[in-house]
Amino acid sequence: MVDTKTQYLKIKKEIDAAIQSVIDSTQFIQGPAVKCFESNVEKYLGAKHAIGCASGTDALQIAMMALDIKPGDEILTTPFTFVATTETIAILGAVPVYVDIDPKSYNMDVSKIEAKITSKTKAIMPVHLYGQPCDMDPIMDIAKKHKLYVIEDAAQAFGAQYNGKMICTIGDIGCISFYPSKNLGAFGDGGMITTNNDTLAEKIRMIISHGSKKKYYHETLGVNSRLDSIQAAILDVKLKYLDKYCQARLDAAMKYNEKFKGIFETPFIMPGVKHIFHQYSIRVKNRDKMMEFLKSQGIPSMIYYPVPLHMQEAYKYYYKPGDYPVSEEIAKDIISLPMHTELTDEQIDFIASKVIEFNSLQ
Repeated sequence: MVDTKTQYLKIKKEIDAAIQSVIDSTQFIQGPAVKCFESNVEKYLGAKHAIGCASGTDALQIAMMALDIKPGDEILTTPFTFVATTETIAILGAVPVYVDIDPKSYNMDVSKIEAKITSKTKAIMPVHLYGQPCDMDPIMDIAKKHKLYVIEDAAQAFGAQYNGKMICTIGDIGCISFYPSKNLGAFGDGGMITTNNDTLAEKIRMIISHGSKKKYYHETLGVNSRLDSIQAAILDVKLKYLDKYCQARLDAAMKYNEKFKGIFETPFIMPGVKHIFHQYSIRVKNRDKMMEFLKSQGIPSMIYYPVPLHMQEAYKYYYKPGDYPVSEEIAKDIISLPMHTELTDEQIDFIASKVIEFNSLQ
């Protein structure tokens, strides 16, 4: 699904030197490599603050802690995404209130948001799924009208743009994952939190380090969630190539689209956005059998996501099957094909031909 080895080999000297420099410095926690990477992300995004943490999941939890989300508070989000979005809400004792998705973009359907707002609603958490930005202008308008926070879950969308604005700079807080398969991937776990609010930034920096500004003096409830220096050094090298990586994925997606034209409904791209194609997903007939066939041809595939969050055993709350019909319907036949920076035309031709071959037999 992702060829991280070939990507690494192309910049091996730079990566190896960056790792060695951290080892030589022995400053492994909150060292200069972290500060340098944070500064470069701030410049890249045009964000006032970029704060490293241990994972994208931690970024979501810390963002809500910084906003004083309490047990019983309601957070509006999508049921069609990775579990971390709901998991972090639940860990804090808050309640995920789902908004069904748009059948074309697979992102939160903005027309359904206001009906879900109650006196307990504290924030909206849009997820920029598969690398496509949510429709942020109406989301921000709704948030302003109802005095709600907006937390951008940009785990799959670092580098994407919406109407000329970088994702992670539109809401109150942006949350990024550097999991190895992401468009900007570390060599392990890593995450980042962005904000333009000085007060929030100061609090976030305390929370990630046990609620402390000064060692052994703890001003707020915190966690241990720091981006380590080796990962920061690796990411800082790769940040220089991020736009190139995103363009390579977009180019690959357009080649897939050309192959599938008139056969499958290819991924929708909303006007005015820069979609960075963290995943390339289509809907197909007999998906499970197709996956078996592709596997027999040496082609990996994945389902993102087979079970919507409101139907997961750990997070059922008071929801039941049928409550979010669009998410449930798409979960039945969505499939993601290999998508990464190293895809060749020959590989795309082969993958597409096998997908089409199987489809023609159905």
